[in-house]
Amino acid sequence: MTMGATATNLDVAPVWKRLCELGEIPRLGSRVVKSAAGELAVFRTSDDEVFAVHDKCPHKGGPLSQGIVHGKTVTCPLHSWKIDLATGEAMAPDVGCTKPFKVKVEDGLVWLALG
Repeated sequence: MTMGATATNLDVAPVWKRLCELGEIPRLGSRVVKSAAGELAVFRTSDDEVFAVHDKCPHKGGPLSQGIVHGKTVTCPLHSWKIDLATGEAMAPDVGCTKPFKVKVEDGLVWLALG
């Protein structure tokens, strides 16, 4: 370790956990996976981009996994709040956030970053 470097300020590569094959998530749909952080909704866009957020709307806790995917957003099935899948933020005029999680697709497999 160099002088002044500590374990808290070093960049550490994430550990990745395999979730599923990309084909197991329907286009413009989602899949729920259980993790140490709770239930996650993993979404797939029409362009095969994949996003993961807590499966709870910040408004009333509705299951986002049952919402409608359009572009890079999902509409909550309970009260039609729109959530940005990349950030977990509610779209204006609504205010709130559900936690997003880092995911990637490699060789047709979907991976979740742990930690």
